[in-house]
Amino acid sequence: MIIKTALTPPVSLAATAPDTATPLRVALVQHAWQEDADALKRSLDEAIGEAARLGARVVFLPELTLSRYPAFERGTGVPGDSAEELLTGPTFTFAAEAAKRHGVAVHASLYEYAPAEDGLGYNTAILISPEGELVGKTHKLHIPVTAGYYEDTYFRGGPAEEPYPVHRPACLDEVGLGLPTCWDEWFPEVARAYSLAGAEILVYPTAIGSEPDHPDFDTQPLWQQVIVGNGIANGTFMVVPNRTGDEGAIQFYGSSFISDPYGRILVQAPRDEEAVLVADLALGQRGDWLTLFPFLRTRRPDTYSSLTAPVVGAEATVG
Repeated sequence: MIIKTALTPPVSLAATAPDTATPLRVALVQHAWQEDADALKRSLDEAIGEAARLGARVVFLPELTLSRYPAFERGTGVPGDSAEELLTGPTFTFAAEAAKRHGVAVHASLYEYAPAEDGLGYNTAILISPEGELVGKTHKLHIPVTAGYYEDTYFRGGPAEEPYPVHRPACLDEVGLGLPTCWDEWFPEVARAYSLAGAEILVYPTAIGSEPDHPDFDTQPLWQQVIVGNGIANGTFMVVPNRTGDEGAIQFYGSSFISDPYGRILVQAPRDEEAVLVADLALGQRGDWLTLFPFLRTRRPDTYSSLTAPVVGAEATVG
């Protein structure tokens, strides 16, 4: 397992005064799924422990943390029957025990059981305090529908009521955290909505890799550019834990990273190895950047009505 750290934050390019606040030390884990559930948990627990030893106060884990990625093939029957209960299932149980054992907050992701006539469940991100208590959860809103990522046959999108909750856990000094998931990271509206609500850090648990219908097309550079760009446009730190490894139909390309509001990559994992990334976030940089480039204050919402108009047909038209 590779350990990479960025324990001295780069200077704020726009600061008008020195930032004397103590940086928030965060970590993410990039892992490869293992069929042996106990071995996978041991590997993740070791990584969380290593992050804790390096002083991280919160550790972020990839999408569907304990599961093989299911949506490489279309769901059949009642896919939601394979989901887990939020507070009694294996993911919460593992994350809560690891949080208490290592004295850190732990973020994880699971396929949440949520009975309904559509037979689907939720793709849910959770945040657990060092005491093992649930302090935040967010449902994935945007659901992919393409080859190898048939998530619409497993997950329903989160409800429209309070779609972008900002969590302010006391265990992390009430820093504003947004916890969207994977496909949400491609939508600029998501980062903007969270930033307007006061999120300082956006965390995107992710499972992305090769495209089965386009095996020679590497989307990794585009994926990274979009996320970093959304962070620049909204003054947010971006924490993006992806999985790595070959799960059959998809080769996940890792490349997990943490970036700051200036678009600087603070630390990044390789494509094909498990890794722990640890970085200090100078949270005052959000205010510095949005003072220099006041994107939020100079918006024109009165001109944005077309953004909420229904899409006609299966594909959006350009013209």
